[in-house]
Amino acid sequence: MLLGVRIVRRRWAVVLSLALSLAPRVSSAEAGAAAAPPPGVRAVSLREAIALAEKRNPDLLAARARVEAARAAASVPRAQWLPTVGATAQLIGSTINNSTATILSNPRVDLPRIGATHISPEPNLTPYASTLVAVGVRQQIFDFGRIAAQTAAAMAQADLERTRAEGAKLDVALRVTEAYWAVRAARSVAQAADEGATRASAHRDAARASVEAGLRTQVDLARAEAEVARFEVAKVRAEGALAAAQAVFAAVVGVPEAALDASGAQDEEEALGPLETLLERGREGSAEVQEAQARVDVAKAETRAAAAQMRPDLFLTAAISGRAGGATPSSGSTVGGHGFAPLVPNWNVGVVLSVPIYDPVLAARRDALREVEGAREAELQATRVMQEAAVRQAYLGLVAARQALGALERAVRAARFSHEQAEARFKAGLGTMLELVDAEALRVEAEVERAVGGFEVARARAALERAAAEVR
Repeated sequence: MLLGVRIVRRRWAVVLSLALSLAPRVSSAEAGAAAAPPPGVRAVSLREAIALAEKRNPDLLAARARVEAARAAASVPRAQWLPTVGATAQLIGSTINNSTATILSNPRVDLPRIGATHISPEPNLTPYASTLVAVGVRQQIFDFGRIAAQTAAAMAQADLERTRAEGAKLDVALRVTEAYWAVRAARSVAQAADEGATRASAHRDAARASVEAGLRTQVDLARAEAEVARFEVAKVRAEGALAAAQAVFAAVVGVPEAALDASGAQDEEEALGPLETLLERGREGSAEVQEAQARVDVAKAETRAAAAQMRPDLFLTAAISGRAGGATPSSGSTVGGHGFAPLVPNWNVGVVLSVPIYDPVLAARRDALREVEGAREAELQATRVMQEAAVRQAYLGLVAARQALGALERAVRAARFSHEQAEARFKAGLGTMLELVDAEALRVEAEVERAVGGFEVARARAALERAAAEVR
């Protein structure tokens, strides 16, 4: 009998530890603060919690911010259709062999060669000054599809971020669901521990009365006192686990409160459908598959954009400039200021066709992106296989959890009946305190295991819904 009681005690300790682990671990300071449930904790249903999380969860807020940033980046290539305006100012000292006006090329202003030519049979190494002030504008006329390809690549990246955000929403819904049912399970464990402590106190009082009447020994009373202390400790730990689960629930949902409770209202569960339907959903429409498909689309769009960089470019250019050179021209008059004052005005308008006949860097980038595209295709196929396996695993886990819960329900009924019989025998003086302790531990253990089993069923169903969820 003593061996049986020790075994039951060890099993009860293991089950209580499992129940306490339903809520994620917190620091010792947080655990001390959560020793008692905060007063006035708001209770919400699972549907309300998910709706709140979609508005407040920090991960979803960050995901939406990334989507908006990607959409803003997608508008950048289109800006190439807008005119660009640039300016330059130059002061140069150089020799003037065959040129009396020297300017440096720059990417902001397109300037033609304008200037008198100094012709001398002998090279002249004397430096002269040249100045330039110019303002120019450039307008894209036709790009042969280059900008459109760049825009498509940026939009594909934005679609990838949107798909990731949808997956993040499903992940948050899964975490909220797990936290919700963890609170429910922790409350059931706390209730079982509280009821066990109440019954243990009643058994101790009965044992004390029997000892005072001379019907039982002090050993029975000491045993009963030890059981009361053990159940009181279990009650305190269960209440702490409940408070911690409520705190985690609030953090996952993203509400400003320190704790959030799970209401007892049951949301109507939708039928999940047959396994084949779930497998098809996971293989074609799940968040993981949709993200992998979006990665393929991004790779294809980037390959097309890289290839489009090798297409011609047609644009309009115009500029207004003032310039001067300090050297004496071969004909005409000398400009005052010795080249330090840009006094000679000019303007120009032109249409330029730029054709990149061959650029090895662009060609190498295009070929590399084609290889990336093939890798993304292979990843997509692998994701389909893995997601189908995940759905199948989650489905079998749900089936097993439901079967286990049915067995746990029967165990609870049997344990309660056994406890009632042991209690009746103890009150009639036919049973011993060890029998009653054994029956009491078995009953609480069964009730806690049923609470954990209910949590496992809810978590398995949530995991299956997440694995087969379609991104809309």
